Amino acid sequence: MFEGEVDMVVMRTQSGDVGILHGHQPMITILDYGVLTIKNDGNEKLAAVLGGFAEIGADGMTILTDVSEWSDEIDVVRAQQAKERAEARLRSNNVDVDFNRAELALKRALVRLTTSGKM
Repeated sequence: MFEGEVDMVVMRTQSGDVGILHGHQPMITILDYGVLTIKNDGNEKLAAVLGGFAEIGADGMTILTDVSEWSDEIDVVRAQQAKERAEARLRSNNVDVDFNRAELALKRALVRLTTSGKM
């Protein structure tokens, strides 16, 4: 996905947003659904991250994600449709609707739309 030197990485963990700079204390953290921001030389590269973990060490960091998409690779129309379907399921009174699944689908769609700049 990405390999190289960066100034800073900002990621959403289960404990909240974390910014990682060179020399950060070593740690391993679980990633939540959210936007991953890679900052370098005044530029930002964004990715939608849908779970995973990050390992920060003295010689760099490794991020392994369950699912990730760069902002320019996100199908915005598909993400918007997924958002609308999930919202409709959550509003439904149908007892057969899996509300946990619908909530996760909505969360995934919102992360993709936010990352793409369409939210």
